[in-house]
Amino acid sequence: MADMTNIEPLHRDEEAFLRALGRVMSLLPRTVDADMLEDPPISSTEYMVLVHLSEAPRRQLRMSELAGMCGLSLSGMTRVVGRLTAQSFVLREKCPDDGRAWLAVLTDSGWTQLTRAWPTNLASARRHVFSRLEGCDIAAAAKVLERIAPS
Repeated sequence: MADMTNIEPLHRDEEAFLRALGRVMSLLPRTVDADMLEDPPISSTEYMVLVHLSEAPRRQLRMSELAGMCGLSLSGMTRVVGRLTAQSFVLREKCPDDGRAWLAVLTDSGWTQLTRAWPTNLASARRHVFSRLEGCDIAAAAKVLERIAPS
């Protein structure tokens, strides 16, 4: 437990930053989901799972690795992959070199769903994020965020 007697309060700018970051973390996923659930209907979390799988060698990843990439617990990832499996977008297979681990594998149908959802995701990102950052140094902002949550 930290010694609470020597902790300095946040400066006004630090407090403002944390509050704004909290609002973004809370509202942006819901805003993007509202766009993504229209056509084709897929949540932003499901979309990111398909993205990560599409970029992986042989379009497959260990469930634990995929969970880490998406910022989910293993049980949360299991639920997401279960929904994608029910739609034939992902297969679950035993890991050949570790009998305790499972792989998530992107199917051809999953690839098709990803390519159908990509324009909606792109439009949502442009509308809700990048249209509001005109004149900002996007590369510098990305580096700042990477310092908070390294990949």
